[in-house]
Amino acid sequence: MSTPPAGAPLVSVNDLTVDFVGGAKSVRAVAGVDLSLGAGEVVALLGESGSGKSVTLRALMRLLPEKRARIGGSLVVDGRDVTALSRRELARFRGGTVAMIFQEPGLAFDPVYRVGDQIAEAVVRHEGVSHKAGRARALELFERVRIPSPERRLDNFPHEMSGGMRQRAMIALALACRPKVLLADEPTTALDATVQIQILLLLRELQREFGLAVIFVTHDIGVATEVADRIAVMYAGRIVERGACRDVIRAPAHPYTRGLLASRADHVFTKGARLETIPGAPPDLTALPPGCAFAPRCAQALPACTEGVPEEIETTATHVARCVLLRPQARAATDATAAA
Repeated sequence: MSTPPAGAPLVSVNDLTVDFVGGAKSVRAVAGVDLSLGAGEVVALLGESGSGKSVTLRALMRLLPEKRARIGGSLVVDGRDVTALSRRELARFRGGTVAMIFQEPGLAFDPVYRVGDQIAEAVVRHEGVSHKAGRARALELFERVRIPSPERRLDNFPHEMSGGMRQRAMIALALACRPKVLLADEPTTALDATVQIQILLLLRELQREFGLAVIFVTHDIGVATEVADRIAVMYAGRIVERGACRDVIRAPAHPYTRGLLASRADHVFTKGARLETIPGAPPDLTALPPGCAFAPRCAQALPACTEGVPEEIETTATHVARCVLLRPQARAATDATAAA
């Protein structure tokens, strides 16, 4: 197995496209995504439902249906071209190099097998150890993710666990074969607020302990700020802004990012005041508007917004966004209007 050269990112995604084909129609769910992830780094993919976040994660693990999904661009993980892996290589790659925490663990676990046996089976297949050793590893992980009465819980079926406990078991399964990269697909969405905080703290603690590289998908900007080193904001299949977490939160450059930040409940300081919202709804991917897909919902839209997909423009050396308002001529016009 090849390894990435020193200093190279552990995950490198370049111009990723994903098209879903059905009959005579084709839908582009991901349109030219560039993303990198270093060892021990956490990147949050942030955006509304339907923006392409989960599809991007599934493309990284080749989990999309081969007959309906067409993947283009470059996907390199740990020095390996994911699109070129054979079925046997994929079986080793999934779990051994990259693992995923799914949004709904109740659907990720097989309902007719005990949870401990499912985790042990993964260890046996990847590491070639005995079933007894696999069970020991499962118990060790149950203790590590703080599942109460871990020995007894190994013999539970998925439906015998609470939502929070199933999510902890899902994390244990993801870590079972010591992956280098962890993909977390909205792992706290179905949980109540108290359990959400517990799971977020646990994930951050485990990420630091095991030195994991993590891509964390969420639609909650508050969650992103808690877990991420960098944030990439997705809209209609494209990354419209990316940068260090602090830069994106303190100085959002794209109107969509500013809208997400303004719509948080903790952003309202007056009792009874209305939350700000982004007008309209995400676009239909089968009929995207010309130019910037966010333009129909943007209060600052200019005629130039419909002339083509905006290019990435640097606001700092580590912070970029796709918005015509960042072009020098647009900035000059905005400053002149403000001065008047």
